[in-house]
Amino acid sequence: MTTRWSRRGLLAAAASTGTAVALGVPAQSHAAPQSAVRAAEADEFTTLRAKWRTLILGEGFSPTAEPFKSRLAELGTTATQLGSAMAPASGSLWPDLVYADPEPDTDQESYGYSGNLNTSYNRLNTLAQAYCQQGTGLTGDATLEAAILTGLDHLHDEVYNAGQTRYGNWYSWQIGAPQALLDVCVLMYDSLSATQIANYVAAVDHFVPDSAVASYSGTSTGANRVDLCRVLALRGIVGASSAKVALARDALSPVFPYVTSGDGLYKDGSFVQHTTVPYTGSYGSVMLGGLGMLFALLTGSTWQVTDANRQIVFDAVENAWAPFLYNGLVMDGVSGRAISRGVSATDAKQIQQNDHLRGHPILASIVLLGQSASATENARWRGLVKGWIQRDYYSPPMSDPSLGLTGLARLKGVVDDTTVTAIAEPTGHRLFTGMARATHRRPGWAASISMADRRITYYETGNGENLRGWHTGSGMLYWWGDTYANGQYSDAFWPTVDPYRLPGTTASRTALADAAGGDWGASLPDVNWVGGATDGQRAAIGQYLKGLQSTLMAKKSWFCVDDSIVCLGAGIKCTDGTTVESTIENRNLGPTGGHSFTVDGTAYPATYPWSQTFTGAGWAHIGGMGGYVFPGGATFDALRDTRDGKWSDINKGGSTTVLNRKYLTLCVDHGTNPTNGGYAYLLMPGATAAQTQARAAATDWLTILANTDDQQGVAVPSSGFTGVNFWFGGTVGDLVASDPCSVTISEKSDGTAVICVSDPMRMRTSLTLTWNRAVSAVLSKPAGVTSATTGSALRLTFEDMTGLAGVSQKITVTLG
Repeated sequence: MTTRWSRRGLLAAAASTGTAVALGVPAQSHAAPQSAVRAAEADEFTTLRAKWRTLILGEGFSPTAEPFKSRLAELGTTATQLGSAMAPASGSLWPDLVYADPEPDTDQESYGYSGNLNTSYNRLNTLAQAYCQQGTGLTGDATLEAAILTGLDHLHDEVYNAGQTRYGNWYSWQIGAPQALLDVCVLMYDSLSATQIANYVAAVDHFVPDSAVASYSGTSTGANRVDLCRVLALRGIVGASSAKVALARDALSPVFPYVTSGDGLYKDGSFVQHTTVPYTGSYGSVMLGGLGMLFALLTGSTWQVTDANRQIVFDAVENAWAPFLYNGLVMDGVSGRAISRGVSATDAKQIQQNDHLRGHPILASIVLLGQSASATENARWRGLVKGWIQRDYYSPPMSDPSLGLTGLARLKGVVDDTTVTAIAEPTGHRLFTGMARATHRRPGWAASISMADRRITYYETGNGENLRGWHTGSGMLYWWGDTYANGQYSDAFWPTVDPYRLPGTTASRTALADAAGGDWGASLPDVNWVGGATDGQRAAIGQYLKGLQSTLMAKKSWFCVDDSIVCLGAGIKCTDGTTVESTIENRNLGPTGGHSFTVDGTAYPATYPWSQTFTGAGWAHIGGMGGYVFPGGATFDALRDTRDGKWSDINKGGSTTVLNRKYLTLCVDHGTNPTNGGYAYLLMPGATAAQTQARAAATDWLTILANTDDQQGVAVPSSGFTGVNFWFGGTVGDLVASDPCSVTISEKSDGTAVICVSDPMRMRTSLTLTWNRAVSAVLSKPAGVTSATTGSALRLTFEDMTGLAGVSQKITVTLG
């Protein structure tokens, strides 16, 4: 009788002889016969194909229950249309997707041809899913099966084969096309001949050789690296190559460790891709989803991912992703050029991508990743996801037209799980010095600030996308309410907003060309002072701003406190010969725009167009949104305007349909060629007109300690908060700094205080900070504080801070 060797038995046998079956080390004579090894491996590849099939088709849902019934029927309809339109010909599989490049190179035109190859494989993947899923009306359809096989052979014979030289976008050949091809191979495995499988994996080997992951550099980092590992793992599973699967597993390891520059995850929660671009919401989403799938695929197998550093990925769910998720959306400030992907010119359904629709797949990925995490982590993440699902009133995830069946099924499982209690939105402040971003989350609202420095680009353009994102890194201040304003950036904001008047930014009106500054985040401002200090609840954030292709310079600060954000600007100068503006607000009020607008108690018309200049104004309020307070009075322009725009204006692949949205804009006009412009205002999300008026009347609530080109600082006595950004050393209120730094102080009711100090420039080899306040004892301090003298004043001496990456140093003291 022949005994089938289990995988565990094989590993035990290998272990007992010091051999490693997966590495192909010759076994000792008393080990399992090679025929048994091969049979066990074949069984394991069968198991892994079944697991991958489940991962891409979904599980745990009824094909006769909504929303799955309708989605499956829609899949069947789409597949029927695609099948009818398929017309294999020289240079194309579908007439509208010509992949034959008459002049193959790497220009934009060639990108289009290689993209059509990618799309062709994705269409075959759609057909294969319609064939395999229940309830599509095409399940097991012989005609559809024949069409899929014909398509696979046609693309192989014509273009995706071991004899072809790639052209256009590398991504199409190494990630896009092979991922779709291998998915189809798994789904249609029983219908494929050995020759077909050999041909297809040989093509993948040609375009994605082992050398693609030999070095952690170039296009083989971060999310791209995870995608390449997915290709190698599936190639190994489809082609029964243990070595390929092992290579894929091992090649994941460089993704896990924290980085200090370039692509990857940082200790502070930053995620960067393309060297200089904050990308938590786009490439980060891909990486999270890809790792979740690969962990789930390989768990329990010979090739299980056991690298201890994978815990960094689990930690990143709450360290890196959760801070940028709010009511189901993922904040646009960390989505790079993806913000310009609204409606594609080729999308017949005109489904608009937006921050909510980018957020939902991240929620589904967190659920999947939880299957490989600890029970405690999994339970908490499911609670977070349930909360985000329940609160997404603007774009309910279970009605998301772009979320795949597998994602829907994972989220539905959380919704229906009565053991899971929804967790409220996390609150607190997070400063991501690794990518020049900050989030401030309070009960009832959340905000995010986007900046740029020597390490982080102004914005990313590339592939004809995000052509006018020029000023998104110039201090853009995003904010959302718990039950309001969640469509601010979702509802055709990017194609219709004035790109020179992004909320929170200071910008020159100098006309910029589309894609100004260069592709792939190439343009970096020549500044070091960007960052701030935070105790995890409040913060002082600062940006030394230099304009993109402009002579503009400015010092910008945000002091994030309990119910508001204090915004200061100073030293604003420019010699461009054009107007410079600081945009207080630019609210997208949708197609109708009927929100009220009040200044100092007087309501102004809700008609379009309308504009007025206010002088000495104390406060303003936008109905249903929030309030703005101007300490000491301010001059600003307010205007209501109707703006037309097309997605194709900002993305060459976008829809040409003209969209119209109404905006209410508040901005400070610094004039032409300003020499020392400034501004000061409070943003109060969700405040009523009465609350805004009351804050304006409480003149002792806020003290502006400094707002100059040298220092900016504020004090909020009622909450014991002081925040100062020292652009240069000097004295501000009770604080004296020897050198540039950022400082926050929070005095507590128990007689203690927390001082946080950072070196945003990452250049201080020493720093002395004096707080002229009586301090009796130092309760805690980091090792970097070499001296702490107490008494009538606190004097802190810091050693070399250059290696701290701008992270705040926290000191706790007892007040004297």
